[in-house]
Amino acid sequence: MTDAVTKKLKELPTSAGVYFHKSAAGEIIYVGKAAVLRNRVRQYFQKTRELDAKTQALVAEIADIDWITVESEIDALFLESEMIKRYKPRYNILLRDDKSQIFVRLNMRDPYPYLSFTHQPMDDGAEYFGPYYNGWAVKKALRYLRRVFPYSTHVTMPRRVCLQYHLGLCPGVEEQKVSSAEYKKTLRKLIMYLRGERVQLITQLESEMKTAAKAHQYELAASLRNQIYNLRQLSKQIIFGDREFMDVSKDKALSGLKELLGLPAVPRRIEGYDISHMQGTNNVASMVVATNGIADKAQYRKFKMQIPGNNDFAHMHEVISRRFSGKHTDWPTPALLLIDGGKGQLQAALAALHEQGQAIPAIGLAKRLEEIVIAKDSAIRLKPGVYPEAYITENEEFYVVLLPKDSHIVKLLQRIRDESHRFAVSYHTHLKRKGQTASELDDIPGVGPATRRKLITSFGSLRGVKAAQLPQLESVLGAAKATLIWQQLHKDA
Repeated sequence: MTDAVTKKLKELPTSAGVYFHKSAAGEIIYVGKAAVLRNRVRQYFQKTRELDAKTQALVAEIADIDWITVESEIDALFLESEMIKRYKPRYNILLRDDKSQIFVRLNMRDPYPYLSFTHQPMDDGAEYFGPYYNGWAVKKALRYLRRVFPYSTHVTMPRRVCLQYHLGLCPGVEEQKVSSAEYKKTLRKLIMYLRGERVQLITQLESEMKTAAKAHQYELAASLRNQIYNLRQLSKQIIFGDREFMDVSKDKALSGLKELLGLPAVPRRIEGYDISHMQGTNNVASMVVATNGIADKAQYRKFKMQIPGNNDFAHMHEVISRRFSGKHTDWPTPALLLIDGGKGQLQAALAALHEQGQAIPAIGLAKRLEEIVIAKDSAIRLKPGVYPEAYITENEEFYVVLLPKDSHIVKLLQRIRDESHRFAVSYHTHLKRKGQTASELDDIPGVGPATRRKLITSFGSLRGVKAAQLPQLESVLGAAKATLIWQQLHKDA
C-alpha cells in the first residue's frame, strides 16, 4: 500500500459517493459507488477479507484514490454510470464482464407511457436513461422512486386495475383513474430525478405545494408535501450498500480544458457534433451536450441534412449554420464546441460560426491518434506550457495537440465524441429502416403515417407485419383495413 493510499484512507468521508482507484501513472483503473465511502473503500485493503484473483490484481495496482460525494445512494448510482462511460476503466470491464449494461426506457409519446428495462436502446422516439452497470441496484432504486412517483409497467394494458394500483405504486392507467396529462406530469418529475435534477425538483414541488394551498386545494397540497418528504427520505434508503450533483471544480477534465485552451471559465456546456450517412444517402448530423462534464441527453438534437451527397465538410458547415442561425434561442449558448474530425471538419465549422457572427471556441478531435486540432485564428488561445507531457505540432493555420491516452481531458473528449457518433449513427439507421419499411407499406392504399406507426409499434418491423396472421392484424387495425393490408402484402404468395 502506497503512502498516498494510506493517507487517503484516513480522509475518506462517511457519506455516499463515487470513488476512483488510480494506478501509479494516474490512470483511473476502477470506478465504484458506495453508500458509505469510508467503509466500502477500506474493504479493499482489509487483510482478513478474502478477495478473488481479479480483485487482488486490482488492489495490487492501486497507487492513489479519489472520490466525489453525493447526497444519496441513488445519486451515486447514476453518477457511477456516467463516470464508467467516460473513463472506461479496464478493471470495471474485467470485473464485470459477465454483466450486461441496462437502460431505463420511457416513451412519452404514448398516451399512458410504461417504464421498462432494456439492454439495447433504439431510435424509436422513446427516452432512454443509462446505461447502468448494476441492473439489480437500478431496479431497486426505481422501486423506491415508484413510491414517490407511481408509474405503469404494463406493456399490454389489462382490463382492470392491477395489484400495484392498490399498493399505491401504479396510478390506475388501466381504468384511466388518472388523466394522460396528469400522469405525464408525474413522469416528467421522475425524469428530472433520473437526470440528477433533484434540487430543482424539490424546489418545483415546494412551489406547486404553496400554490395549491393558496388556492385551497388542500388534498393536492398534502400529496405534494408527501412527495417532498418521501424524496428527502430516499437518502436514508439502502439501495446497494456494500453490494456493489457534482462539484465541477473537482472535475480535472473540465479544469484541464480551461487551462489548456485558455478559456475564460470552466466549460460547463460542451456541444459535440458528428455526421453520418451511407454513400451520400440519409445524411444526418447529431448534436450532443455535456453539462458539467456529464451527458445531458435531454439537450441532444438531431438534424436531417438538406445538402445531398457525400460531403462531410459541407454537412458540418450546414449543421453549425443551422444551430446558430438565431432560430434556437431557447438552446443555451455552449462554452465549447467539439467537432468529430480533423482540420477539414473544424475549418468548415469555424467558417459557419464566422458567417453567423459567433465567436464560440471550437476544437476538433481526429480519430486515429485522438489529436486535438485547434485553429490559430479561432477564439481559442492555446497555452503550450500548461501540460509538459503534451506534444504540440503546428503549421500556418493549426495547432495539433497530442496528450497521453489516459489523460482526463482525452477521456472526456472521447466520451462526447463517441456519444455524438452513436447518436448520429442511431438516427441514420432509423431513417434507413424507415425508408425500407415505407417502400412497401406506402404503396398500399389507406396506409398513412399513423397506420404505419401503429403496425411497426405492434409488430416491431416490416418483417413482423408480414409474418403476422390476419386475426393479429385485425386486433390492431380492424377487419376491413387488416384484410386490405394482408391481401396486398401476400398478393405474390
